[in-house]
This record gives sequence, C-alpha cells and structure tokens, in this order.
Amino acid sequence: MIILALDVYERKRALKIAEETKDYLWAIKINWPLILGSGVGIIGELKEKTGLPVIADLKVADIPNTNKLIAKKVFDNGADYIIVHGFVGRDSVRAVMEEGNTIIVVEMSHPGAEEFMQPITDRLIEMANELRPFGVIAPGTKPERIRYIREKLDGDIKIFTPGIGAQGGKAKEALKAGADYIIVGRAIYNADNPREAVKSLWGELNAED
Repeated sequence: MIILALDVYERKRALKIAEETKDYLWAIKINWPLILGSGVGIIGELKEKTGLPVIADLKVADIPNTNKLIAKKVFDNGADYIIVHGFVGRDSVRAVMEEGNTIIVVEMSHPGAEEFMQPITDRLIEMANELRPFGVIAPGTKPERIRYIREKLDGDIKIFTPGIGAQGGKAKEALKAGADYIIVGRAIYNADNPREAVKSLWGELNAED
C-alpha cells in the first residue's frame, strides 16, 4: 500500500532509510537521483537489504529501441517494475513491456501537468486499457482526478499515486478516490526519524474511520 520514493543521491543513506522503513512498505521506488548518485547496482542492493520489490521510476520516454535498452538494463539489475511515459506512443511503450512489468504515466502530480498531460489523459487511459500494463500513475494531489481515472481505467490495472505528503496529497483521500498504492518521498526520507514517519502513516491508513 505504501511505496517509499527514495529520491536521495547517497547509497549509504538510501540503504539506511530502506532498512529502517521496510516493515511498513510494499515497495521502494527509485528515480534518477539515486541511480546517478549510486549506480544502477543500487537496485540489487536495496532488494537484498529489504526483500521488497523495487520500482525503477525512470519515466522512460524515447524511441522503442532506446526504451528497450534502458528497460533491459534495469530489469537485468533486479528491478521489478519500470515507469514509462505513454505520450511517446504504443510502440515505445510496448518495447518496455516486452522486458517486464510496466507502469504507465497517465497524469502527473505537479501543477505543470495541467499544461500538456491532463489534456491527453483520456487517450493515455485508452492506451493502458489496450496494452494492459501492471499499473498507471495518477496524481495523488488531486483526488478528483484519481476518481476520474479509476472510473475510466479497467479495474484490474493498478493505480499508483505520487505527490502524497510534501506536495500536499493526502494518503487516505487518494485511497478513497480509487488509488491502490500511495507513493511518499520527502515526508519519510527527510523526517528526523523515517521509521516513525512511515509507521505513523501506516497506522493512519489502517485505523478505522
């Protein structure tokens, strides 16, 4: 249910936070900052340290062959899922899906997403319903958009929602709107005590209303 977005550079810090928080996580999501700072081998190290799935949030957005090469490298290094942009088209997305479990971005959580992403969300949802990825990315900052996407998306495709915490998204609201997984980064890894931060969130999500 809770995914830690581990957007730090330092290998030692990343492994320490992962170890401290793993008991309350479904998976760990890593992005370019950690891969650039610590190398692609950090994927395997995190899996060994925590036993959790690792999502490579590279938002791959290139021609099919380049997408395939990127996806192959991260899956060969132990990634369980990869995140890809859908706006590059079906052929580029299929190239990634051929390598492993894929999550397609259909809408993002920052304000700028309203400029170019939101206007094509419906077409990206249609693509997801056709290609059948493991899941899609929807904005945790906008419960009304999560609800809209859930209504149009086939039910067995999972919804992942970043933007929870530091960007203003509320975890329980996202889940009630139809999210399957919430993604939390700074509110956990920048906390004085990351374990207590994620434990508190876990308790909030599992408390009866």
